[in-house]
Amino acid sequence: MEKAPHPFTIANYRYLWLSRLTSMIALYALLLILGWQAYNLAREDMGVSASAGILGLLGLLQFVPLFLLTPVTGWVADHLDRRWIARTVLLAQSAIALLLGILTYTGNITLAWIYAVAVLLGICRAFLGPAISSLAPNLVPKGSLPRAIALSTIAWQVGVIAGPGLAGPFYKIGPSVPYFLCTVLYGVATIAVFLIGPVPRSVIDRTKGPLRQVVDGVAYVWSNKLVLGAITLDLFVMFLAGATAMIPVFAKDILGEGEIGLSLLAASPAVGAVIVAITFSFAPLSKNVGNLMLAAMAVFGLATIGFGLSKVLWLSMLCLAVCGAADMFGVYVRSSLIQLHTPDDRRGRVNAVSQLTISASNELGDALTGGLAVLFGPIAALVGGGAAAIAVTGLWSRLFPQLGAAKTFDSPAEVLAMEAGNTGVKAP
Repeated sequence: MEKAPHPFTIANYRYLWLSRLTSMIALYALLLILGWQAYNLAREDMGVSASAGILGLLGLLQFVPLFLLTPVTGWVADHLDRRWIARTVLLAQSAIALLLGILTYTGNITLAWIYAVAVLLGICRAFLGPAISSLAPNLVPKGSLPRAIALSTIAWQVGVIAGPGLAGPFYKIGPSVPYFLCTVLYGVATIAVFLIGPVPRSVIDRTKGPLRQVVDGVAYVWSNKLVLGAITLDLFVMFLAGATAMIPVFAKDILGEGEIGLSLLAASPAVGAVIVAITFSFAPLSKNVGNLMLAAMAVFGLATIGFGLSKVLWLSMLCLAVCGAADMFGVYVRSSLIQLHTPDDRRGRVNAVSQLTISASNELGDALTGGLAVLFGPIAALVGGGAAAIAVTGLWSRLFPQLGAAKTFDSPAEVLAMEAGNTGVKAP
């Protein structure tokens, strides 16, 4: 059997990877400073718990447009050139970063502007996610896809590290400087996508109307219990145990750290994630994938509890790094299962559903954690959320036995074919 080529030997994939790297650095730098500015503006008139609720509101404002647009964005990603979708959205995000830089530099940044930008970012991410996620499988052979997913996740997680890592120090130079840096990074990401050449696509069934095609995408997710279980497990675990929204609260008022501590905490989850992703890029996971994903989600809940209880910076960073490593396991397994078990003509719609659940878990999770922080305080919100995530993981192992039964990333038909080939029996 011919060995699958390394994704970096394919020029189109290298351009996609560069675009993802630079856009993720820009996104996470932008989001961190946006949350920092919002929290500090709120603290001028509010207490700690009420200001924490503002951070939750930012997550909600990003989620609502994504929720409303998901049926449209999945259909668009399956019917239009995915490269042009990415180019348009990345240009828009560059303009948003430039606007924030100008508003901050002129002293006109307000909570109202921050809320408006959160909505615009939600719209951009709604269109970009399905297009980019569905593009990668068109650029590399199927055998190279798990490694390509790991490399793509490295770019994402390096962005999670480098974005906050750059944002804090550059903010100390000048509050507007990180936004201007993000403008340039989004520009580089846009140019990289323009360099991607023609991409092969499967034939789209155009005999059905757009609404029916949207319904078919959702129906496919619902009927494939392995994909459904993987998507919804991530949804509920991250929804219940989201710690990232509370990082400004812990940096400022619980751990007593400033912008540098803020950057260190924000980058910590990605450190753990990158270690796992680099490991998978050299040695892709191939055995007992479902049970490892379930175990990783339980570890994520435990590490969230540890972060909520920690009172020292190094331990908080360690707990967040473990969260990132555990989440990386889940992301890698879930993404591989979805991409390899979904036909290309439905991949945009299925990825739109996946992105909706991811955003629901992240942005709505931020809103939930912020609301609980208002009622019970940020520490209790995280400890309770981590415990709930562990309980959900146990429940999902019972509701979706297909997860534990998933030993490899191969579809059932491929497993039967391989077994038939090994035994000399013709597969049904």
